[in-house]
Amino acid sequence: MTQEYDVVVIGAGSGGVRFARMAARQGARVAIVESRYYGGTCVNVGCVPKKLYVYASQFAESFEEAAGFGWTIPTAPQFDWPTLKRQRATEIARLNGIYEKLLDDNDVDLYWGHGQFLDAHRVQVGDDVIRGRRVVIATGGWPKVPQFKGHQHVVTSNDFFDLPQLPRRCLVLGAGYIAVELAGILAGLGVTVSLAFRGEQILRGFDDEVRAFLAEQLQKQGLTLLSGHAPAALIQKPDASGYEMTFANGEEADYDLVLACTGRHPLTEGLNLRAAGVAVSDHGAIPVSSSFQTNVSHIYALGDVIDRVALTPVALGEAMVLADNLFGAAQAAPRSMDYTWIPTTVFTQPNLATIGLTESQAAAQGPVAVYTTEFRPMKNTLSGSQVRSFCKLLICDDSQRILGMHIIAPEAGEVLQGFAVAIKMGATLADLHRTVGIHPTLAEELVTMREPVRRIPQTLGISP
Repeated sequence: MTQEYDVVVIGAGSGGVRFARMAARQGARVAIVESRYYGGTCVNVGCVPKKLYVYASQFAESFEEAAGFGWTIPTAPQFDWPTLKRQRATEIARLNGIYEKLLDDNDVDLYWGHGQFLDAHRVQVGDDVIRGRRVVIATGGWPKVPQFKGHQHVVTSNDFFDLPQLPRRCLVLGAGYIAVELAGILAGLGVTVSLAFRGEQILRGFDDEVRAFLAEQLQKQGLTLLSGHAPAALIQKPDASGYEMTFANGEEADYDLVLACTGRHPLTEGLNLRAAGVAVSDHGAIPVSSSFQTNVSHIYALGDVIDRVALTPVALGEAMVLADNLFGAAQAAPRSMDYTWIPTTVFTQPNLATIGLTESQAAAQGPVAVYTTEFRPMKNTLSGSQVRSFCKLLICDDSQRILGMHIIAPEAGEVLQGFAVAIKMGATLADLHRTVGIHPTLAEELVTMREPVRRIPQTLGISP
């Protein structure tokens, strides 16, 4: 017999779980379908394990720096990859259980298995068929693998956290968030890492000055950056001891592992969306309205599968908006998701944290004053590390409002979060100057920059 629900959610990642919980709390009868793991990419193969591995990779540098502060370590520290994997798996299992319990405690019915549409209302999961008056698609994304000869030999970020062993030499393909973060983790764990990418610089879309500065710091920590290097062919050695990569420019090099971090695509394959009549873009994303409605009026989508802003907190925000609009107090006066002033951090070492406009974007909005400061963190004066920090402010010359804030420093994400609240509220340069700095800290640099390094005249008019 077909079970009837007010809403069926396909995908138990961050967005799907949040929506299901909130809808159920507001009186809806909810079912959720999941085939892999509760918590989605973030909990299982994304944000959470990545941050744990970032912590692990920082210890080697800390041991080395300790000597500058008077510490003597009698024997060389030894790292054990299986121990880290085991500890991570235990923590992820705990989080999976929390997500499942949150759903169960809110009386959400759980269906374990692959869900696919039979028609616009019915979803099949194994032997079960469930019907939703509404359906929400929250299936997230999946790693893209570049197509070149031998591409079947690469591993992706989904595979990274459970590698059987650490390689001695690794090639990371890509230059976005995931590529630079995983490359930094590997380097910190003692792997010789090369980062290869087609363009001229890492982290396309970020501020150009910030990108260049961060690239310098990564190289100081031992990463080799191979700009203008597109993969052409990957051949496994006859004795299976490694791989030979040939790049499109003719260069060749040997590696024990090739890790492809060349982006993610919306995960819509296998949903049988055609049976439901749901439209899909050329690259697999589900187009939605401002209310997350697909071209089928009772079917909605949110999170990475709609390919707007692929960040976990954004998916959570979208889920809250949709749940309130469909089942909560906002039904009478629907609200929308605000995509402006979204702060984010790239967990490189050091971190890159940013909010607002890049300098090129600000130049189009001008006139703009640019403030920057570069310095050696206090800790590094004794540790011996040559890695430096950098802060950048973009200020509208007319209103004095902060248009952009960019920080490269240890724990930059922790520093930016509080400033992001103020910037979202419209903080100005004068507000920063009126704030007493906390000394000695990195954060005080952001309230003590007094003189701009340059000004950009008025050109076009855009908003962040």
